[in-house]
Amino acid sequence: MSHIDPASDTLDHFRGDDFSPYRFFSAEDWARFRADTPLTLTEEEVRRLRSLNDPVDLGEIRRIYLALSRLLSTHVESSQLLFNQRKSFLNIDQAWKTPFIIGIAGSVAVGKSTTARVLAELLARWPSSPKVDLVTTDGFLYPNEILLRENLMERKGFPESYDVSAVLRFLSDIKAGQPNVKAPKYSHLTYDVLPDEFTVIDRPDILIFEGINVLQVRDLPEDGKIVPFVSDFFDFSIYIDADEEDIHRWYVERFMRLRETAFRNPESFFNRYASIAEEAARAKAEDLWANINLKNLKRNILPTRPRADLILRKGPDHLIEQVALRKL
Repeated sequence: MSHIDPASDTLDHFRGDDFSPYRFFSAEDWARFRADTPLTLTEEEVRRLRSLNDPVDLGEIRRIYLALSRLLSTHVESSQLLFNQRKSFLNIDQAWKTPFIIGIAGSVAVGKSTTARVLAELLARWPSSPKVDLVTTDGFLYPNEILLRENLMERKGFPESYDVSAVLRFLSDIKAGQPNVKAPKYSHLTYDVLPDEFTVIDRPDILIFEGINVLQVRDLPEDGKIVPFVSDFFDFSIYIDADEEDIHRWYVERFMRLRETAFRNPESFFNRYASIAEEAARAKAEDLWANINLKNLKRNILPTRPRADLILRKGPDHLIEQVALRKL
C-alpha cells in the first residue's frame, strides 16, 4: 500500500505502524471499495460537469467517485442515526433532519468545482433520492467596490477578502434547518458579486460547500470565548491536493484557454487579456500565479490540508493517484 509523507509529499513505503492520522490508498486500491455502487452518470453528463482542462471521465468516476459516494452514504446514514438518538435523548420534537454538510477545499485550478459537481450528481441519484444542493464561497467575497476601497483586490481569494460573518450565518441557518436560506451569487464573467441576486437553499438533505479557504482557522482568543470556524459546520471535509508545479501549470494553461474563449466576451473583466500578444498574456498569467495564487496557496490553503477528513491527491495528468482517509 502506498503512503504519502505529510512533511515532504513524496511517496514512501513504511514498514510497520506510522503516526499518520490517515490511511493511504492508491487509486487502484481505492476503486475496490466501490463494491456494488451503480454508475449513474453518462459520459455526456460527465463532460457537462467537468471544468475547463479537467480530464475526468467515466473511468475516473469508476476509480474514485463511486467508492467516495459509497463512503459518504455510510457517513450520512450514521449522522441521521445519531441525530435521531440525540432527539430521543434530549426529548425534543423536531420534524426536519439536520442537513449533512460536505466541505471541499483546495487551490485554485486544482479541480474543486468538478469534484463538487460530480459528487452532487452522484449523491442526488442514491436510491433514497436525497435533496442535494451545491454552494461555492465565491458569492461570499466582498464586492469589488469594497475590495478596492480596502486595497484588497490583489488579495482576492485570501481569507480577508471574504465576508466570513455572512458565511457563518449562512451555514448556521442551514444547520438549524431554516427554510429558504439565501446564498449570494457571483459572476466569473464580471469577476464580482452580483448585487441582489441569490441562490435559495431550502432545507437540503445534503449541502456541498466548496471553496479554497473553507478549512481555514482563525486565531483563538485568550479569554476562551467561542470562535466559530466555517469547518465547524461540516460533517465531512475533502481537500483536493496536487504538487505545486502541477497546479501552477494547470493555472497558466487554463488562463491561456480562457483567453481564447470566455475572455473574448466584451463584458468579461479579463477581456483586455484576449487581445494582447500571447507572450504578454502568458507573462500576466505567471504574474497572477506568483504574486497572488501561489502566495495564497502557501500561506492559507495548503496549511489547512491536514484538517480534511479525506485528501484526494492528483498526479500531473489531473487524475487522482492517491486517497488519504482519516482514521476513526
